[in-house]
Amino acid sequence: MSRDIKRIGVLTSGGDAPGMNAALRAVVRKGIFHGLRVYGISRGYEGLIHGELTEMSLGSVADIVLRGGTILKTARSAEMMTPEGQQKALEQLHKHEIDALVVIGGDGSFRGAQTLAKGIQIVGIPGTIDNDIPGTDLTIGFDTAVNTVIDAVGKIRDTATSHERTFVVEVMGRHCGNIALQAGIACGAESILVPEIPFDYDEICEKLKRGHQRGKNHSIIIVSEGAGSAYKIGEELHSRSGFDTRITILGHLQRGGNPSALDAVIAAAMGGKAVEIIMAKETNKMTAYVNQKVVSIPLDVAYGEMPPFNTELYDLANQLSI
Repeated sequence: MSRDIKRIGVLTSGGDAPGMNAALRAVVRKGIFHGLRVYGISRGYEGLIHGELTEMSLGSVADIVLRGGTILKTARSAEMMTPEGQQKALEQLHKHEIDALVVIGGDGSFRGAQTLAKGIQIVGIPGTIDNDIPGTDLTIGFDTAVNTVIDAVGKIRDTATSHERTFVVEVMGRHCGNIALQAGIACGAESILVPEIPFDYDEICEKLKRGHQRGKNHSIIIVSEGAGSAYKIGEELHSRSGFDTRITILGHLQRGGNPSALDAVIAAAMGGKAVEIIMAKETNKMTAYVNQKVVSIPLDVAYGEMPPFNTELYDLANQLSI
């Protein structure tokens, strides 16, 4: 693309993640630093289709760097999945003379962006608590979500100890057990159940019984939502072991809250890198955190195969909770 870049748009799409605001702030302020006009697009692709674009100033992103959620809002858009919706979105970008679009979200959000790559530069910033985008070691929001689970489990363990109960704690991760694995090993869970690895009820119950025999009066079992229903798992464990079992589903609690320092720093670096990519007139790129550095990689990498599940860490978790 040879024309000068004058105006860029930025939107957040898909599930919100702590750190999205930090990334947005970096895009806006870095863009203005380079003399660009930056337009925030409200409510993701749905807002883009309906022309909800507002020019942003330095003050538009003041005091948001450690705020959870996204000030631009986010929404699912069925219309964006149709050729007609995609054409409307493209027309809005042309109407507002937008030269490049920064999309903060997951791989589904990136696929939506690529339907607009007709004369519009596209740059993706990976933001999802599941950490399930290939090509980047970390996605914005993952570290915060893990720490949120650890904090919640710490409180749950207090009451589990008081009442001598087994708690089954369900965390997010429909197709990816990264949150369960990282949080489970950090908080010393007795068992970690993830969609990538089959589990055996008898083995879990035997572990619970062994712990009880050596005087352990409570247990924590972390379940990734993709591994099965915490309620059904809890009922089965109670039926087989006889232990008093309770269920806690953390749900959207994991998406909220202020970003951790790590997420805030990575988000800021990714936002700045996105603007640098645009200034270099590159397109269909994604920012990625690789070996503790933020780099630019092809956007198509986000649709590739996920790295293998960390079975070494999973095995270690089992060995430590014998």
